[in-house]
Amino acid sequence: MIDREDRQRLQHAKLFANISLESIEHLLERCHRLDLERGEHLLEAGAANSHLYLILDGELRVYLADRTMPEHAVFGAGDCVGEMSLLDGQKASALVLAAHDTRLLAMPHEVLWALVDCSHGVARNLLAIMAGRMRNDNLAMVNSQTQSLEFEQASSVDALTGIHNRRWLLEAYPRAIGRCERNGESLCLIIADIDLFKRFNDRFGHLAGDGVLRRVARQLADGLRTQDLIARYGGEEFLILLPHAGLDEALLIAERLRDLVAACALETSEGMQSVTLSCGVAQMRKGETLDELTSRADAALLNAKENGRDRVETAE
Repeated sequence: MIDREDRQRLQHAKLFANISLESIEHLLERCHRLDLERGEHLLEAGAANSHLYLILDGELRVYLADRTMPEHAVFGAGDCVGEMSLLDGQKASALVLAAHDTRLLAMPHEVLWALVDCSHGVARNLLAIMAGRMRNDNLAMVNSQTQSLEFEQASSVDALTGIHNRRWLLEAYPRAIGRCERNGESLCLIIADIDLFKRFNDRFGHLAGDGVLRRVARQLADGLRTQDLIARYGGEEFLILLPHAGLDEALLIAERLRDLVAACALETSEGMQSVTLSCGVAQMRKGETLDELTSRADAALLNAKENGRDRVETAE
């Protein structure tokens, strides 16, 4: 039986908004009260459900997986749960438990359908409840996807320089190489290395060195074509992939990048200081892997270092 106090609480239930309880009294008499202790399960994912539960007092929490994950939703007095499994005839899709001692009105599914049949107001309220749930679920999905994208972006970007990191490089570069090879297009790789960077770090400190890395990374990125891919390979080394570029064009790009870096001085504790860049360039051969292409470009970079630095050398 539903006592007077519970009836007053039902007046505030969303399902009965603007509904006279007297008009549906005969149906409410077929419902019963259910008391849950804190932590007690009301519904479990995969279990059959035949009731709509109106919360008279207390709090229910919904978990899509298990309690080790954050709750999906929290419901209090006036809310209801269990309506989805009644509407679609499927088993419960989530774990629902009492966060505190909770008092419920358990409404059998045949009573819910009888209410919908005899009261347009109840039908409208049920639709409003479902629409609100769908909207909240959609917002949660969008937020989850946004957070996932933000995490994915953070894991693929070098925190210091703001350009892509080696992890991203190892995923993106082989795909770009594969596309160019399938389409019979030329492709080149530049390895750019800041000259005497350790000496600069030791002389002016790591903060100044970090400033050099940020400045050079920005200059390199700004000096490339829109289709080019740049990533920090490690330390003071950058790998630049040039799709649709033959060796002659790649050499011109590498020289432009070298000039951009050499022309820019940085302020240090001893005044303005300039840094230079050495580059090794290699053109992709048929069937070549990223490791093989990188190895040849690295050999060209070593030649540039041995031949005086601040220069571009080719592996060909």
